[in-house]
Amino acid sequence: MIAFIKGRLVEKSPTEVIIDCNGVGYQINISLHTYAQLPTSENIILHTYFQVKEDSQTLYGFAEKTEKEIFKLLISVSGIGGNTARNMLSHITPKDLISAIAANDYKTIQSVKGIGVKTAQRLVIDLQEKVIKLFNVEELSVVYHNTNSEEALSALEVLGFVRKSAEKIVKKIVEQNPDATVELIIKQALKNL
Repeated sequence: MIAFIKGRLVEKSPTEVIIDCNGVGYQINISLHTYAQLPTSENIILHTYFQVKEDSQTLYGFAEKTEKEIFKLLISVSGIGGNTARNMLSHITPKDLISAIAANDYKTIQSVKGIGVKTAQRLVIDLQEKVIKLFNVEELSVVYHNTNSEEALSALEVLGFVRKSAEKIVKKIVEQNPDATVELIIKQALKNL
């Protein structure tokens, strides 16, 4: 297996890079997260995962080991291939994806194009324990993703607020007061939005 590639960056695009390593050009598929972290210098190092299938051999590259580890976990789930996992890591940062899996946050996972309810649920069921152990994440599910916070978020969306900004505020409110009612969450969120 190819663990990493260190060399001169020859070409780059948001989906792939070509690295010259001692006269051999490696074409490596990357996520937008890795693309954003590529250094401006010519010499780079990427952690890699080499996927071999019946009909193809594909090299995936990652700026961080954490992204490589979550990628390997994602492709272990039935129905999620290399390109789907790369797409997920392009839309959700590895840190946010790890948190979403640990917290049963299906909505964040479903926000990725091509990921439906069943795939998101399967992903959480298959990976939650592994993610919590591997990345030393505390289980967050009960506090933030309770029914009251979901109802409050839906109400705030109806009122015209952007879900992402509302989620951050609702999360803080629920962390400070886990037993907050829907009405209380909405009132406090409106003060902060």
